Amino acid sequence: MDEELDSYRRELLVHCYRMVGSVHEAEDLVQETMLRAWRARDRYEPRLASVRTWLYKIATNVCLTALRGRARRPLPSGLGGPSDDPDAPLTPAFEVPWLQPFPDALLDDPAARVVRRGSLRLALVAAMQALPPKQRAVLILRDVLEFGAAEAAELLETTPAAVNSALQRARAGLAGVAPEEEIAEPDDAEVGAVLDRYVRSFEAADVDGLVALLTDDAVMEMPPVPLWYRGRRDYGRFMARVFATAGSGWRMARTSANGQPALVAYHLSEGAYRLHTLQVFTVTPLGVARNVVFQDARVFAAFELPEIFGG
Repeated sequence: MDEELDSYRRELLVHCYRMVGSVHEAEDLVQETMLRAWRARDRYEPRLASVRTWLYKIATNVCLTALRGRARRPLPSGLGGPSDDPDAPLTPAFEVPWLQPFPDALLDDPAARVVRRGSLRLALVAAMQALPPKQRAVLILRDVLEFGAAEAAELLETTPAAVNSALQRARAGLAGVAPEEEIAEPDDAEVGAVLDRYVRSFEAADVDGLVALLTDDAVMEMPPVPLWYRGRRDYGRFMARVFATAGSGWRMARTSANGQPALVAYHLSEGAYRLHTLQVFTVTPLGVARNVVFQDARVFAAFELPEIFGG
């Protein structure tokens, strides 16, 4: 049975990440789930539930316990209005437990089968973090993992009526999140072309080239800095500040996170291009709609990013 339990590890990692918004915490919670399952394996009843359903019950309750009394993990845009000052101080707020991105490299085939198009994207996970934990669990179980109301009720040790009520409230809480069908696929050729142009413009410190790729209300946010910008003008003004301060020595590498295209920026310093930021993009048919820029050693470690470009 140990091998069968372990075959669900990556799938459960995605589930726990959706619940808590942190890859590192999710890894710890999956480990706790596996430990509890192993200890309870002699009491498992196959006639009552599949191994997968049994593990999701354990994992969901492990997550709910971990979330008691904890602050939610936001992105900067979830904490206040945008800035219109491109010279505002870039002061990190390390006391905030920021939402972290999920490395797509951690998705093996079994996990990928339960990650529907768009269901892991950053904006959606961030919106989920604003829901009460029980509503979050219901939403994930019902709308993402597609458990029935009775199954979800069994997993959460409640009633189908309570599940349906919580689901209705959770869906209302996500009313402002763009539908999945409006998000372009990260492997779409057009998206790839947009990112190629973004790379060329960024490496050339070409602000006008970057701005031309944006939607009218494009967002840039930079956890752990709580500052964020909306719109082509302010996005461009901030990038002009970056290039004026740091110069034009940049290289970028492609990766992906949360089922979205991402770029790793390296800045020329002391004779080498050194790791600077991980940037996760939302690309729509109208252009780049959001860029979440992470400058966090824990995020870099989760993605196993090389410190030196080409290293």
